Amino acid sequence: MRKWDTRDLGDLKDGGEEKVFLSLHIRRFGDKIQIDQLPYLEKIIKRFGMENAKITRTPLPEGYQPPLVIGTPNPQLRSQFQSIIGSLLYLIIGTCPDICFAVIKLSQFSANPAQEHVDRALSIFKYLVGTKNHRLIYDGEIKEGIKAYTDSDWASDPHTRRSTAGFYTSLASGAVSWQSKLMRTVALSSTQAEYMAVSDTGRQIEWTVNLFGEIGIKLSRVPLYADSQGSIFVAYNDVVDKRMKHIEIKFHHIRQLI
Repeated sequence: MRKWDTRDLGDLKDGGEEKVFLSLHIRRFGDKIQIDQLPYLEKIIKRFGMENAKITRTPLPEGYQPPLVIGTPNPQLRSQFQSIIGSLLYLIIGTCPDICFAVIKLSQFSANPAQEHVDRALSIFKYLVGTKNHRLIYDGEIKEGIKAYTDSDWASDPHTRRSTAGFYTSLASGAVSWQSKLMRTVALSSTQAEYMAVSDTGRQIEWTVNLFGEIGIKLSRVPLYADSQGSIFVAYNDVVDKRMKHIEIKFHHIRQLI
């Protein structure tokens, strides 16, 4: 507190005593810390009239591709859709990495949504109703450090043929950061898409290592898990390949990190 402008909320006592911070409800049970946003989640479920919705097992149907709308936007529909997406985005920021992909995918149509987009956004609440008691749990007993996982879906956007990339990092088996986004450029192969995703995740790890260093905790090594042998080979080997030479310099930063 001598270094940063900070307010002390007190110790997180064992036994389930709750602390609230920016709608995050935090509890401690022994070496386990639990975080959820249940009151906020119940509030927005009620706000959009989804209390008695039929529960679904996934936020979106497998392989679903939102349609592209061409024409003049409907202001009322757009306002409703943006309100739904905005409420869900706050959950993503806090404690719901499991809906990150679905919400980000639909949010790409916020400028000109159709009724189908609204219906699909509301269907995410059907999933949340069934998982509202889920929470992030950090288990100190397992003594597991920072880990990172990444993947991409090559050319998954049917309108632009850009790929979707994502990552999440975990600490004590609980997710601490996550992201799903549409890449800015088109990848010409699955290896390129995976390599770009690995590089983006590498920069996230680098930021995490620096953050821990600033609070006096030195991380010697952080494992990064990827499932593309091609991208792993390119990341480990400083090769000049005609299929990779057009890749932006920033993506090759992962080689230095390795």
